[in-house]
Amino acid sequence: MDWKIELVAIPVTDVDRAKDFYTGIGFNADHDHSPSEDIRFVQLTPPGSGCSICIGRGITEAAPGSVEGMQMVVSSAEKAYQQLIEAGVDATPVRDMGWGLFTFFSDPDGNKWAVQELPKYN
Repeated sequence: MDWKIELVAIPVTDVDRAKDFYTGIGFNADHDHSPSEDIRFVQLTPPGSGCSICIGRGITEAAPGSVEGMQMVVSSAEKAYQQLIEAGVDATPVRDMGWGLFTFFSDPDGNKWAVQELPKYN
């Protein structure tokens, strides 16, 4: 049996601002529904990913900005860095950390993301 991680909740203070941020860096807005006035569920998926994030109201009790260690893998860390910079994101320059090339950024609430280009082994 496969066990797949398909959705991770990211706590935010302003749902619309966060949605604009994530779609601005290329995430697809899959769903935006409010089944009640206490709940708003927004699902966003990075291009090519089998796992999505959700933001919203009534989704998680975690403190906004408390998420660390979210990581995406890309074919080119430099291209990802350039895309983030062009979208106005304060990303770190790409650095080689021995187990891949990385750039790092945070969303408007301070949730921390890593973007990794896997090392090429011969």
